[in-house]
Parts: sequence; C-alpha cells; structure tokens
Amino acid sequence: MKFFIDTANLSQIQEAEHLGVLDGVTTNPSLMAKEGIKGEANILKHYKDICEIVQGDVSAEVIATDYEGIIKEGEALAALHPQIVVKVPMIKDGIRAIRYFSQKGIRTNCTLVFSAGQALLAAKAGATYVSPFIGRLDDVSTDGLGLIADIRLIYDNYGYETQVLAASVRHTMHIIECAKIGADVITAPLSAILGLLKHPLTDIGLEKFLADAKK
Repeated sequence: MKFFIDTANLSQIQEAEHLGVLDGVTTNPSLMAKEGIKGEANILKHYKDICEIVQGDVSAEVIATDYEGIIKEGEALAALHPQIVVKVPMIKDGIRAIRYFSQKGIRTNCTLVFSAGQALLAAKAGATYVSPFIGRLDDVSTDGLGLIADIRLIYDNYGYETQVLAASVRHTMHIIECAKIGADVITAPLSAILGLLKHPLTDIGLEKFLADAKK
C-alpha cells in the first residue's frame, strides 16, 4: 500500500519524506489556504516546491467546475511537472474531463467520491486514482471503510486499473483497516502516519533494554 501525505505544509512533507515511507502528496484548495498560500502564481510555485521534495505523485486540484475550465486548468497543472496528477471533482463535467485527460495521457485523481457508483464511473472514464472520503462519511454515520471494501470488490471484479486512494483518513486505525481491505493508497495527515510507530510495549521494552545496557 502506498502512503501519501495530505497537506500543503512543506516541513511536514519533508518530515514524512525523511521517514523513508512516503510515496506521494495530495493537496486541495483548503490545505493551500491553511498554509496561507494565495494567488495562482504562488499556488503553482508551491506545487513545484512539493515536487522537489518527493519523488512520487503530487495531486494538484483544479478549481473550475465546467468542462472547458477543467481541461484548461488541468493541462496547465500537468505541464508544471511530470509528477503532477490532476485532481478533478466527481461531477458530470469532471467525468468528461477525466476521459479527455485519459486519452491524452494525463493522469488524474477523481476526488470527492462518496459512493460505489461514483467510483465505478471514475474507473470507466479512466481515472488513475479515485479518492473516497472515508472520514467525512464516518462524520455522517455512514460506513466509510465499507465503501472502500465495495470499491475494491467492484474494481477486482472487472479488472479496473484505477487505484483506490482512501482519503479523509483521520487516524491510525483508518490506515490499518484500509490496508486489510486492500486499498492501493491512503492519504493521511502526518500525525496518523507517525501514529503507526507507537506502541506502549515498544516504549517499555526499549526502556528496559537501555537500562540493562547501563548495568
């Protein structure tokens, strides 16, 4: 399973990269705004800066919601750097754009997916990644992990090459459960990724080993 970090914070991306397990980055307008990055020129430069830190895919999201606008923005983003994956919303014109990008060899990440039907359409259109938002589903008393399982089953049934990218991951157990289900990728905050390191018995055992080594 690939590990992406869901942030626009360069220091957090750098820390995850130094850990040696980072496969890519996902961003969105909200994450950019959180870091105080405003204006098209600054946003585009920030995407380039991210690509200089990591070796894997970097999802860059379009703002337009009409077909022509999505195509224009997507082509500009894809031209920024070979690692850029164009992030397209799960809407009618978004699916049309994903088909266009697929035919042009431009990789895509279909975002804001909340149902198996949406994921099926994204795969048929040729999306490289599909991003079901499991945390947001959990927030409204819907089984986010169940959606990952449904998409995995559908894609395996028909041999779709679209990768299941579990998004809106909130905590470490989301990561573990997605790995058990068979998600191709998870994108998570740094805290959730680092949470995999932690276990009280590891701390106790290390403390004892170090104490014994001093004797």
